[in-house]
Amino acid sequence: MELMPGNLDWKEAYKLLIGSILPRPIAFVSTVSEEGIANLAPFSFFTAISAEPMLICFSPMRRGTDGEKKDTLVNIEETKQFVINIVSEEMAVQMNDCATEFSSEVDEFIAAKLTKEASFSVRPPRVKESKVHMECRLHQLLHFGELPGAGSLVIGEVIHVGVADELYEKGRIRTDKLNPIGRMAGNIYTKPLAETFELIRKRE
Repeated sequence: MELMPGNLDWKEAYKLLIGSILPRPIAFVSTVSEEGIANLAPFSFFTAISAEPMLICFSPMRRGTDGEKKDTLVNIEETKQFVINIVSEEMAVQMNDCATEFSSEVDEFIAAKLTKEASFSVRPPRVKESKVHMECRLHQLLHFGELPGAGSLVIGEVIHVGVADELYEKGRIRTDKLNPIGRMAGNIYTKPLAETFELIRKRE
């Protein structure tokens, strides 16, 4: 099967992406509007860029109905700040509740019954139930199209990291205690620790 993205509907192209790039970590992004309304939404187009400077990125797509920007992106454009809250299995259902496209007046913390916690360095609150928080200021923002299926690349500089005490050991995060989940295609999620294996890198 040989497919040309230019000949596909955006939804077909999207399914190729999410069905091939697996598993994907989840950025549970908290922002706040200029009016002070908190927003919380998950994004699985998410990864790290560099350690020095400490940069991460995620990609919010345009709304599939009208191509409008999602509230997360609008808030980041306005305030230049956001928090990445890492998702553990214990909060998976509440994270999924926040994937609903609420109106901009809705505070997803309240809708999903999650707890706001004051951040150390930025205005948006952290999710208290999360075990790792990356407080970010906007480093760069790129837009790719304006129609449904288009997306943006949000690059954030991590200026503060909050880690639950029980996770941090000898400068490392204990994955077994973080208990993260990943996104598969459709409505399927995965538990990375369910079955793992180790490969040691060869040295010349």
